[in-house]
Amino acid sequence: MSPAPRLDPPLLQRARRSLLRRDPRLGGLIRRVGPCGLRRRAGAYEFLVRSVLYQQLAGAAARAIERRFREAFGGTIPTAERLARATPARLRKLGLSRQKAEAVRAIARAFRDGEVNPRRLPWLSDDEVVAELTRIRGVGVWTAHMLLMFSLGRPDVLPVGDYGVRKGAQRLYGLDQLPGPARLQALGEHWRPYRSVASWYLWRAVDAIPPG
Repeated sequence: MSPAPRLDPPLLQRARRSLLRRDPRLGGLIRRVGPCGLRRRAGAYEFLVRSVLYQQLAGAAARAIERRFREAFGGTIPTAERLARATPARLRKLGLSRQKAEAVRAIARAFRDGEVNPRRLPWLSDDEVVAELTRIRGVGVWTAHMLLMFSLGRPDVLPVGDYGVRKGAQRLYGLDQLPGPARLQALGEHWRPYRSVASWYLWRAVDAIPPG
């Protein structure tokens, strides 16, 4: 058994050529925006912790909380062992809400106790990764989709619940309203097996395509 495919420069080139050929509207957006900037970022544990810190916050406020959070643990994201021992009161003093404090501690416990094994994740299917991660309190499907794209580098993820992707699809295809999950899923059939790349371009569509 081989690990799942991951985004790399040759794959991004293949994806771009394929999407240009198969979807004229998306192809026009791709030509306007240029090369895809989708890149893998942090490891799974750090990605999940930072995702919780940033949830439902504007960029500046989220960055301030992350800065205080890192400073409290020596300038870095703490290990799962250390974060699991942090009290909710301590995390609240750093600016985390009660729900976020509970969520980051739940993530830390899951990684510390082996409920989630980051070395195993690359070998799981996308659906298996989503199922494993969403068992953690505070981790939803959207967060799991973002991890698949930006941490594991999976090429064929379509985050149907993401507002930016939905808004980009509405703008690109001239839809009267935001597409729901089923409509977006149907549109995305043209983009397989490169739906992560298509999603990245849809995020750019709001800036690249004027309203109307």
